[in-house]
Parts: sequence; C-alpha cells; structure tokens
Amino acid sequence: MKKAYWAVMLLAVFMGVTLLVGKTARVAAAAPSGIKNVVLVHGAFADGSGWDAVAKILEKDGYKVSVPQEPETSYAEDQKYTKAAIDAMGGPVVLVGHSYGGSVITEAGNDPNVAALVYIAAFALDEGESCASIETAVPQASKAFKPDSDGNWWIEQDHFAADVAADIPAEQAAFMAIAQVPISTDAFTHKVSNPAWKNKPTWYMVAGSDRSINPIQERMMAKRANATTVEVNSSHVAYMSHPKEAAKLIEDAATHAHVS
Repeated sequence: MKKAYWAVMLLAVFMGVTLLVGKTARVAAAAPSGIKNVVLVHGAFADGSGWDAVAKILEKDGYKVSVPQEPETSYAEDQKYTKAAIDAMGGPVVLVGHSYGGSVITEAGNDPNVAALVYIAAFALDEGESCASIETAVPQASKAFKPDSDGNWWIEQDHFAADVAADIPAEQAAFMAIAQVPISTDAFTHKVSNPAWKNKPTWYMVAGSDRSINPIQERMMAKRANATTVEVNSSHVAYMSHPKEAAKLIEDAATHAHVS
C-alpha cells in the first residue's frame, strides 16, 4: 500500500512539473522576439480605427500596439501626435505608416527610439518631396480628390469605395466615405527634409491595384529605400483588406531590425 501511495504521489508530481514546463514553453512561444512595440499611423481621409484587425493580430502575438489619432490639420501637428505615441512606448519601436502616414513616419522615424520603418501603400518621400509631388509625377487613377474653400482636401463620396477601398465590405467602405477625415493642404504639400529611411531598415507593402497612389510610384519608393518589399493585389487600404499580410510584414520588421 505504501509503495502504491508513493507511486501515485510521484506520478502526480511528475505530471505537475510536465504541465508547468509545457505552460512555460507556451508562454515563451507567445512572447515575440526582437522589438516588442509597434506604432501604427493612419493615412489621409481615415482615422486609426482602420488598423483594428492588424492591431488585434499583433496584440495576440505579444506586441504592444499604439495607434495615434493624428488630426491631419497640419504636418507639424501630425508629427507631434506621432512622436508622442513613440515616446509613450518607452523603448524601441517599429513605426508603421499607411498612405499619408508614410510621409509622417518618414520624418518621425528619425526619433532614436524608432528601430524600423514599415510602409503600407505609403509615401516614402525623399528630401524635397511631398505627397503632392509624388501624386503628380505619375498620376493616380482616382480623379475624385477635391479641395474645399477652407484648404482641406476630400475624396468625393460617390467615388470613395472604388478609388480607395474596393476590396473591403461595401458597408464598411460606405461608412469610411461619410466619416472621412479631410487632409489639409499644408499636410499634403509639406516637403520632407530628412528621410529616416536613409538611415533605418525599411519594409514596404505595395498595393498592386491602388487607385490613390500609383503602384508604379510605390514600387519606385520601395526600391530606392532598399526596402524589404511584398506586393498584394489590393486597393489602397491594403492594411484593411490584407491584415494578416500586413501584420506579418510588421512582425518581420520587429524580428529582424537591430536594436541599438
């Protein structure tokens, strides 16, 4: 009886240790290697809510995510909001920008805490360039980009889905159209002076069916930035229609960027 008792006790202890080791291994697997912080910067005509699916994937994979709500009222204001989000992370950051958000991260990426840049169908501008200059050099397919009397730019609602968000659910695209955030002329025409991609490792997702930024320009910007590049057959909102691919690219940057 005593032998049986001790055999049962030893088996219980062994099983407990095995379960503990297994649990520890699972926790370790869930923790990302490399950089743990990601800041997601939205583009023009949108707000940060479009990053929802990408943010959830990143958080599930163990990353800390911040989505600043830059107002698009001026380039300086958008820089301020983005830099505040970077500072709040308190450590190395992968800085991600979509569309006009690429212009923002191109300057904000000079922050010493930024270890890598990721552009999702975004403006990776060179010195002296603006979003406007890239758009006019090789025009985009959309003709629905219109100014108002206050110096703000909008996309005509009737054309929003086709020109910006053709591959997400129609109801979602329709709501984006009526909830769009206009971009100021200042933000759209601001010329970058110090591109961070010249000194920071860079990743780029080209949206092959983009009607807002010409894919020819996206490929050009990715190539000159020496970016690790992927291409998806997507509308302008590639981060919304292809969240898994976008998250994978961001995690690749987080894993491979050097932390000084």
